Amino acid sequence: MSDLSFFHEPRSVAVIGASSDPEKIGGRPIKYMLERGFTGRLYPINPSRDRIQGIQAYPDLDSLDEAPDVAIIAVSGASAVAQVVRCAEVGVKGCVIMASGFGETGDAQGLAWQSEMLDAAARSGMRIVGPNSQGLADFASGSILSFSTLFTEQPPQDGSIAIVSQSGALCSVPYGLLREAGLGVRYAHATGNDIDVTAAELAVEVLKDPEVRLLLLYLEGISDLEPLAEVARVALEADVPVVALKGGRSEAGQKAAASHTGALATEEAVVDVFLEKHGIWRARSTGDLVAAAPLYLRRERPRGDEIAIVSNSGAICVLAADAAGEEGLPLTVLSAETRADLTAALPSFASVENPIDVTAALLTDSSLFGKVLPILGRDGGVDACVVGIPVAGKGYDVERFARDVAAFEADTDIPVVMVVPQSSIARVFRERGILVFPDEAQAIRGLAQYLRHHALIERARARRVDPGGRAHPDGPAVTLNEAESLDLLERIGVPTVGRVLVGSSDEVPAALERLESERLVVKGCSSAITHKSELGLVRVNVDRDDVVRTTEEMIAILDGEGVATDGVIIAEMVKGRHEGMLGARHDPVFGPVVMVGAGGIYVESMPDVRLLLPPFSFEEAKAAIGELRIAAVLGGVRGAPAVDVDAWAEAAVRLGEAMLDPALGIRELDVNPLMLLEAVDGRGGAVAVDGVVVRSAAAAS
Repeated sequence: MSDLSFFHEPRSVAVIGASSDPEKIGGRPIKYMLERGFTGRLYPINPSRDRIQGIQAYPDLDSLDEAPDVAIIAVSGASAVAQVVRCAEVGVKGCVIMASGFGETGDAQGLAWQSEMLDAAARSGMRIVGPNSQGLADFASGSILSFSTLFTEQPPQDGSIAIVSQSGALCSVPYGLLREAGLGVRYAHATGNDIDVTAAELAVEVLKDPEVRLLLLYLEGISDLEPLAEVARVALEADVPVVALKGGRSEAGQKAAASHTGALATEEAVVDVFLEKHGIWRARSTGDLVAAAPLYLRRERPRGDEIAIVSNSGAICVLAADAAGEEGLPLTVLSAETRADLTAALPSFASVENPIDVTAALLTDSSLFGKVLPILGRDGGVDACVVGIPVAGKGYDVERFARDVAAFEADTDIPVVMVVPQSSIARVFRERGILVFPDEAQAIRGLAQYLRHHALIERARARRVDPGGRAHPDGPAVTLNEAESLDLLERIGVPTVGRVLVGSSDEVPAALERLESERLVVKGCSSAITHKSELGLVRVNVDRDDVVRTTEEMIAILDGEGVATDGVIIAEMVKGRHEGMLGARHDPVFGPVVMVGAGGIYVESMPDVRLLLPPFSFEEAKAAIGELRIAAVLGGVRGAPAVDVDAWAEAAVRLGEAMLDPALGIRELDVNPLMLLEAVDGRGGAVAVDGVVVRSAAAAS
């Protein structure tokens, strides 16, 4: 990634297509920079004007005494292409192209124009933001290379939050919400088509600013993994939380993203795992993107996720406790000392258990919050507080409430969120920098995000994070038959069922001597058939005396299907307490992906899976298994014994290592079922009884 600082502090900016009308696209950047005190040189370019918005205008770039650091391209179509080419020729460092109608349309002409601009930029080393870009804004330096109308509707205020978005609207909307909440924004960057400078590159650039304490990202596609991994790495080093909103979670959303920016939509479950592994919180809506912003700006970091709830309403206490349960936030079990102190501070009829209902006594005793919160602050089990005031107004000393809450936050490292539905009352708290939500569900969700995100960040710091993006195995692929697949699984360290491959019924007696089980499984083997049970090619619980006949039947079925026959597998009968599965594949963007999940015949119709990105640890694999719905029964229920989850996790780790080995050339792999055996003294095993592997032909040979 090259230095992009000239976009933030350019010594000079040319606006090509400059307008005297400050409300037009070619006029707004000039207006904003004049208003924000931009100290560099401004060059409006317009052949039909001598002066624009009070400053000298120029007919073209060649009329300037210098090559500007940055050029804003506010003309469209072929004119935009010609101006970009000329910018590259005269030595401009970077262009911001606001025009649309290029690669995002899928039109051949638009794609050809993009290529022409990129070629010109590559020859000179010029960098391009856009096209189809709303522009970049640095409110600290006054470099407003943007035409966003929100900067007029919500006047800028410098702050510690950076927004980088592939969409103009999803840059403006978070900006507007943050400013409406009274929060300052330092950077508001909307990149557009990302044909050269990417949102990830700009994110790394803003993270170099030591004043940035929160980065908000909006992504419509991820076509190159390493820049986003670099964002995460730099953010972790700078101790800056990153919250990302990515469009395209649904099939319709993926199509819309492609038509908007031409972005590559990737499998959303893999995106989730990648972001989580790198300590990036994935928001699910614009509201979620900004909801917890004030909490992130705190200098102190949360110490845990146990919360205390305080309100003058019993109903709010109940509803907030319900919301906490749904979000998985535990309520602190208050110490005996804390409860004794609360008993002394509160009316006799108030609750001193968590949630704490101070009752309507708050109306006559305005000191109650000021008494209760410090007591909770001294309880080492309280990591955060939720304070609810459903009704207030005349007769309530709201100013004192706000003063006491603000003092508590200032004196402790414990974050507080308020539940205040009345806008006039909420304003009093917001003016003191306290985060306020209109209802308990939103308050708990915002607090949960903040607390869980910091736990995510600490896990990302602790693990060895691989940048990912491994190259997909090249060349043609071959599908191994089941015998070959099981052999490869055994080779990479995944336990497999005892088995023998025979070519005819004459080989059965020798095979039976090598197998100990009294009951056996007999399966036809052919790389041309993956769903054998549908053709009657799987027989289970076969008596040893019936194996010869069953083998002959398998060969007859294979011959009847007209497929290449690789033989018949005779395997020991393994019955697990539960059935799991393992899978793996190469994602075109994220590289190798490993899947753990519930196995059996319903794996496709009722999927219960979690994904892992290699390399991952045994602990991470076990945690992923623990998140499955089936996990509730793996430890044993109603007298049933537990299964060996550790063996499953170990097999997943071995598979992850194998997917990173280019010599193996594994493209896809499926183990279903993986028999999970009863754990005796903690161990029992996990055994693959069926498997399909697709490898690169070069590796297979």
